[in-house]
Amino acid sequence: MDADRLKKVPLFAGLSNKERDRIARWTDEIDVGLGKHLVEQGEFPYEFFVIEEGTATVTRDGERLADLGAGDFFGEIALLEHDRRTASVVASTPLRAIVMHARDFSEMADEMPEVCEQIRTEMRKRTREG
Repeated sequence: MDADRLKKVPLFAGLSNKERDRIARWTDEIDVGLGKHLVEQGEFPYEFFVIEEGTATVTRDGERLADLGAGDFFGEIALLEHDRRTASVVASTPLRAIVMHARDFSEMADEMPEVCEQIRTEMRKRTREG
């Protein structure tokens, strides 16, 4: 992952170059086709995603909860809560995403608590709204 691309992602924009370099080593970029299931409700978590381009739809029990776009992230709730996925996410357009595997997410949470706190704040906001 190119650390300079992370400057465009709101979650990572406020970090120093050194911090973005570290995040870049923990992440990969993926291209996802229309209709691809990225996260399935009820499954165990293995990744955290940040959308760079494109859109995705979030559903729970078949009910549409939200539409996500560039800068939005998902997959954090199950990783932070050490629980199964609370919703499904499907690409509603072709998209490009940054993906971080669970082990790297845990390392980021330990080494960069300020990023993890931003993620937790957004997670709390979502659970209040949902």
